[in-house]
Amino acid sequence: EASGLLGRGGAAFPTATKMRAVAGSRGRPIVVANAAEGEPTSMKDRTLLEMLPHLVIDGAIVAAEAVGADEVIICACESAGASVEGMEHAIAERAEERAGGATPKLHLATVPSHYVAGQESALISYLGGGPAKPTFTPPMPFEQGLRRRPTLVNNVETLAHLALIARQGASWFRQLGTPTQPGSALVTLSGPVAHPGVYEIEYGASLKSLIDASGGATTRVRGALLGGYAGAWVGADRLQGVALSKEHLAPHGATLGAGIVFLLSEHACPVAETARVGRWMAEQSTRQCGPCLHGLDALAGAVEELAGGAPGGRATQRIERLASLTSRRGACAHPDGAVRLLISALETF
Repeated sequence: EASGLLGRGGAAFPTATKMRAVAGSRGRPIVVANAAEGEPTSMKDRTLLEMLPHLVIDGAIVAAEAVGADEVIICACESAGASVEGMEHAIAERAEERAGGATPKLHLATVPSHYVAGQESALISYLGGGPAKPTFTPPMPFEQGLRRRPTLVNNVETLAHLALIARQGASWFRQLGTPTQPGSALVTLSGPVAHPGVYEIEYGASLKSLIDASGGATTRVRGALLGGYAGAWVGADRLQGVALSKEHLAPHGATLGAGIVFLLSEHACPVAETARVGRWMAEQSTRQCGPCLHGLDALAGAVEELAGGAPGGRATQRIERLASLTSRRGACAHPDGAVRLLISALETF
């Protein structure tokens, strides 16, 4: 709590608040380390599992000891082969080192790679033998999650930071970042840059410094998608001087989300790109809630018509009407993210 650590899975929820809720619930808790990274523009979680699996395990054990859990389940995308192998090896090493010890049991689970599978309730459903689909809440996972036990679900990057805070202390963690968003973050940078990849930044760093660290842009940039496919577009005219923290991005209607920056080349069509992403988001529906199943499909079709040359005014009105009927409904926030992306595209381009 003193460190101000916020979750790194996209929602930026205070980690201590979530841990306290689990610790205060009735029953023996379970810790789930979430690396079910189904976002095409994000590579940070699989990179972390591949390169620093023991740091993730350290953080998961710290969390388990803090909330009183006796079991840790680390979830990785079934498509992330190197990450799965790296974590399997690390768990085997821990088993040899701690044979007969009282530390929490460690398990690795591979989960489907589709976008919504990483949502907390969908992940718990899948681990419990059900489909990887979101469930309606309450009860919340911290109250009654996997096997009806209190369940702490944390992104693996969150747990890696937790391990470092446990070693170095809260004041050390706060040496980087901003007062309201302290520490560093892993960011996946893609688009027209010399070296796309995963970078570690401090919150509040400028977008320019991130692009410079990647070797610079290879073309002029038309805009940036911040926060990934559930994020928001920001036009090139507003990117000058942009800093990567929630207080600096809020005036632009954007966040970093799960640490995603996608730059759009001046040679790319923003409407066509938005139509592609909108269709992908529609296809990721788990097909259990009407607004998601029908609303996202209709929205994607409307943007595709716009990209194909339909009159702008009529298509824009239809998109806005469909967006109002689709968002804030259903079992999860998947429709909300898709609507946010499409509306930001209308405003930006």
